[in-house]
Amino acid sequence: MNTEPLVSVVRGKPTDIELAALVTVLVAASSEVDAEPAQTPVSHWARSARPSMTPHSWKASALPR
Repeated sequence: MNTEPLVSVVRGKPTDIELAALVTVLVAASSEVDAEPAQTPVSHWARSARPSMTPHSWKASALPR
């Protein structure tokens, strides 16, 4: 394990609360908040219940099945 600190205070004497706030901000900034959530695959049964989204799907809606 690396013994070098990831963050060091160069100037001043921060309180424990200020250090905790700094660590919280750094952890939040390094998390993957902006990452897109994993999408679960849609079953064929569920997909068949959705209308088609093609430009000419209104024509197909009138055809017999």
